[in-house]
Amino acid sequence: METSYYLSKVIEELTNSVQYIADADAENLVKAISSSNKVFVAGAGRSGLMAKSFAMRMMHMGIDSYVVGETVTANIAENDLLVIASGSGETQSLVSMANKAKGFGAKVAVITINPESTIGELADIVVKMPGSPKNQETSEYKTIQPMASLFEQTLLLFFDSIILRYMELKGLNTDSMFSRHANLE
Repeated sequence: METSYYLSKVIEELTNSVQYIADADAENLVKAISSSNKVFVAGAGRSGLMAKSFAMRMMHMGIDSYVVGETVTANIAENDLLVIASGSGETQSLVSMANKAKGFGAKVAVITINPESTIGELADIVVKMPGSPKNQETSEYKTIQPMASLFEQTLLLFFDSIILRYMELKGLNTDSMFSRHANLE
């Protein structure tokens, strides 16, 4: 098979993934972001990279956002939100973070394949994503992609759609966001 075949299959899977994400869950996440003092993001591996990109876009919109584990990350407190990206919902370091955040009175949101997971049970907001866990033998969702690639790709696009919805609600545009873009590059 040629690369174009695989690319078309990946795009087809991403297109189909939209129907598996509940609008109400996405709106709950947007509302939580809007009503929070600070928004923290966390994830491991590739999911963590998608979460970092989300934190960057939130910063561009003027949201006080942080990536857990970075040296400039503030402390979490009441009226803050921790957004966790975890396909399995069982990554121990993320479970620990969710518990700590709850202990400080913050809300927890998780974007996951597995809403019944440990983090899913702890979370105030759960957004179920399509995708396959790293071990695809246990998955109800079939994909041609390796490991959790579909989840991670959908996660990036989902986060970008949350940004677009927030922009719509707050009357933001690219120009207003660009004023907060890095300028020491």
